[in-house]
Amino acid sequence: MPLRLAVLAFAALLACGASLLVGGSWIAPHDVLAALAHPHSGATATIVWQLRLPRVAIAACVGAALALAGALLQGLLRNPLVDPYLTGVSAGCAAAIALAILAGIAAPLLPALGFAVGLAAAIAVALLARRGSGIDANRLILAGVSLSALFSAIVAFAIARANSPDAAQQILAWLAGSIAGRTWSDLRFAAPYLGAGALLAIACIPALNALRAGDLRARTVGLDVDRAQWMILAAATLLTAASVTLAGVVGFIGLIVPHLARRTVGSDARALLPASALIGAGLCAVADAIARSVVAPSELPIGVLLAFIGVPAFLYLYLHQEQRA
Repeated sequence: MPLRLAVLAFAALLACGASLLVGGSWIAPHDVLAALAHPHSGATATIVWQLRLPRVAIAACVGAALALAGALLQGLLRNPLVDPYLTGVSAGCAAAIALAILAGIAAPLLPALGFAVGLAAAIAVALLARRGSGIDANRLILAGVSLSALFSAIVAFAIARANSPDAAQQILAWLAGSIAGRTWSDLRFAAPYLGAGALLAIACIPALNALRAGDLRARTVGLDVDRAQWMILAAATLLTAASVTLAGVVGFIGLIVPHLARRTVGSDARALLPASALIGAGLCAVADAIARSVVAPSELPIGVLLAFIGVPAFLYLYLHQEQRA
């Protein structure tokens, strides 16, 4: 198992390194290495450090966070069809940003506003799903789907009422998912929440392994199931909200990657969570590189690209699993 994780870590690092080579102009690998070693050495170093490296770092963080959140929620609900956006985070964030753009709020304030409303949406879903002191899985799914539908209607209203094509285009860019224009300052804003979510995810590993056998058996081994449910949901919410503020709505990473990780390292959360993070980071970095090169000099939204790749990949994985069962 450690060997497989080491291979995944090397593959993720290789994917991020390859992504640094992709951009408006070709930079040779040895020039990229020289620029990384000497940040103030000239124009190449400026391109690498100020334009490409932030994008690669953000793509890797978004991919790792969404994959972790997906693995956490699938483990919590014991449902392989769950993804991080079930909690209503992305829909709430998108609705808040759409209304803010419609109201003419300054662009630098949008990520913070979206993050706050996304968290509030997740808290509302969790409260609606509460049964006793714990969380009911069916209620969580129904509440998440219902509130997401409401927020989607708000987004549609904002697009319909947009007073300029630029405002509608800006809203659609958030919905499609993109890392274009993101900088180190965006990553600095999201980093504390990504870090807190990752630490909570690590703390949830024993609970996830216990919950694999069901709530009743988990209680018999001494697990406080209600507390574990809230911790897992909190970790997934923080990771998802931070990811949405960085890249908008990037689909299928949180749905597909946990499946790939389980096929690679098994269902033990001690290996599943790091494997999910590594695969998600590498996949998202590669997807961003393809998104900014496949229709150059224009750029394809990363969410659109991942949907084209993710839908057939998920259908294959799911149907193949059904046939084996």
